[in-house]
Amino acid sequence: MSHHVRFDDDGHVTVGRTPHRYVWPAELDLMARLVGLELETRHAGWAGEPFTADSPSHVSVYRRPPRPAPAT
Repeated sequence: MSHHVRFDDDGHVTVGRTPHRYVWPAELDLMARLVGLELETRHAGWAGEPFTADSPSHVSVYRRPPRPAPAT
């Protein structure tokens, strides 16, 4: 559960809660494939570190494959 508290300039406080869970890279790959995306790159962090089985986090980039040219 993630808790977010926002204090406005007028002193009003807003509290929000959202449930979160870890998503394995394989789950993201499946969800991406289901909507027509392909994995382009995966790194262990924003600096482009190599992703390994021991990486505690990941940055995955997906792309939509090019559409085939229309038949003429």
